[in-house]
Amino acid sequence: MRRYLRGRRVDVQAIAAELKIGRATVYRWFGSREALLGEVLVRAADPLLDAARAEARGRGGRALLDTFDRFNRSLIAAPALRQYVEPHLVGRIAALIDEEIARGAYEPPVETATLAYAIVRLAEAFLFSDVATGIRGDVEKLRAVEAALLGVSSRRR
Repeated sequence: MRRYLRGRRVDVQAIAAELKIGRATVYRWFGSREALLGEVLVRAADPLLDAARAEARGRGGRALLDTFDRFNRSLIAAPALRQYVEPHLVGRIAALIDEEIARGAYEPPVETATLAYAIVRLAEAFLFSDVATGIRGDVEKLRAVEAALLGVSSRRR
């Protein structure tokens, strides 16, 4: 993770040498370089989402929007996290939505898995997309669209 977060290449041979283990051991643990990178991204993103949730205000859709807004802002401020571990984050976001449903504080407009997927893909497009001009890094527009998806006002309280 240190290598990745410092913008250095994730070289399995260099990592193995640094840890004084064989390269085959790294592959046995992770299966591939891509799986190793995926694990690094998950371990880097999860604390950001946990902190966003812990600091979020409100209940139901408002709490979800505040969580996602805080998380998105931390992602845009973390250049090393320019990629998503999409299935993992969709699962985490779905769990947050399900928590609010279980509390009786939120009723989603579509099924949880679909809503979670849409939120993750939106964030990816707004925060990191090079294709859509005028929206890259625009967390305010992203917040407004997420609010619309969640069925709540995007105004801060």
